[in-house]
Amino acid sequence: MASLSLLLVVFLLFGCVHGEEMVMEEELLGLFEVMDALLDDPDWAQAHPQPCTDTPWPGVGCEVSSDPPFFHVTKIHVGPDILFPPCKSSAYLSNSLLKLTYLKTLSIFNCFVASPVNLSSTLFGPFSTLEHLALQSNPALSGEIPPSLGGVTNLSWNELEGNLPSSLGQLQVLRKMDLSSNRLTGKVPPDLGNMKGLVLLDLSHNFIGGPIPETLSNLKLLEYFLIDDNPIKSEIPPFLGNLCKLKSVSFSGCGLIGSIPNSFSSLTNLTALSLDNNSLSGPVPPNLGFLPNLDQLNISQNMLDGVLQLPDEFITKLGKRLDVRGNTELCIGDQTKKKNLSSYLEIPSCANTKPKNGKSFAEGPPENPAAAFRKSGRDTVLSVSDISEPAASTLVAANIKKNICTPQNLFW
Repeated sequence: MASLSLLLVVFLLFGCVHGEEMVMEEELLGLFEVMDALLDDPDWAQAHPQPCTDTPWPGVGCEVSSDPPFFHVTKIHVGPDILFPPCKSSAYLSNSLLKLTYLKTLSIFNCFVASPVNLSSTLFGPFSTLEHLALQSNPALSGEIPPSLGGVTNLSWNELEGNLPSSLGQLQVLRKMDLSSNRLTGKVPPDLGNMKGLVLLDLSHNFIGGPIPETLSNLKLLEYFLIDDNPIKSEIPPFLGNLCKLKSVSFSGCGLIGSIPNSFSSLTNLTALSLDNNSLSGPVPPNLGFLPNLDQLNISQNMLDGVLQLPDEFITKLGKRLDVRGNTELCIGDQTKKKNLSSYLEIPSCANTKPKNGKSFAEGPPENPAAAFRKSGRDTVLSVSDISEPAASTLVAANIKKNICTPQNLFW
């Protein structure tokens, strides 16, 4: 490690030394010490004595303050896109980060690999200016998430543990939060519902329990909600159908119970839905097959039952991106068009299947969804007066309630 005296010499030779510029001196020395703790280059300070001006480095960003007009370090980025110098095997987070009082962005990727590094609350607590913190793919990084972090956006693929701090809910303008692949426990704090600017929320591959708080229904801008491989062990929150901008929802391997909510039929922007490896039961909502943008549906390895009434056209369009395997009580209708789809989907024909009540589906198939819905008198988006009874694929989503995401004519 370069000595502090050497860093002082470098600064005095190339930096500013007037008393009114002492803040800049402290800041620059702090940067030298931080980079010396991270990078495998003892001469980094000598090579970049003026990193904000004459001797820049791609991972350091600076801004000019207006009064007084001095440069300040606002960004430090260390990652695979900057090939030299690499991180040292003994890389760590230096306490000199506290000297960088204007720092807005700190991103360190795949740097803490060998020597253990702790995410200390004393190190990050005083950061009032930090807007973007990304510490990704650092397997030797551990500790709890400090409640006072100013802007957590990506802390994935580390060994962080403990509960999600409720103070994260104060980040109302944050757009992306990725805390996947850690060892986080507890429950999703209701305060996360205050993060109304959130577009991506990834909590997958942790040890977070359910249920999902109702307050997340406030995340109206949310497009990606990923929470795979967590012991949620509760029902799918029906309010997901109110989050109209959702494009991808993934609840794989969460121990989910109950049925697939009909509210999913409101999500006209949805492109991918993964609910596999859970304990979901009941029928598959036919209206999933009428979502105009849905291109991937995985509901395999559950306890779903009854007749699969997804439209033939939808099944054909998705191909292998539709997975319904591993639902032993699920079967496919015996209409002529669907006979060839039974082996394709790897589920049996209903003609050869005995449901739980012991009566063959062939002896008395369930009432057509359109007819049943018409009898119920419930409000619909579409008129079903001209829909004939036979083929489920011609029902044109008659089971869809008024859609809160689009005012009229949901699919046409």
